Amino acid sequence: MLATGALALGLVLIVEGLVYALAPRSIERMLEAFRMVPPEARRALGLAAMAVGLVLVWLAKTLGA
Repeated sequence: MLATGALALGLVLIVEGLVYALAPRSIERMLEAFRMVPPEARRALGLAAMAVGLVLVWLAKTLGA
């Protein structure tokens, strides 16, 4: 379980690092646009992202990862 968590965190950090390394100006523009979104919508988006992530983790574990 700990190994799976470390793997997941490592993969997230790789993807995040790539985005910041390859498109830093795009990230700045995206964050500016994100500030205009109401907090309730950001909360709903975060919850939806968590739900999708949970389904993906469950699917990966079911398939034998």
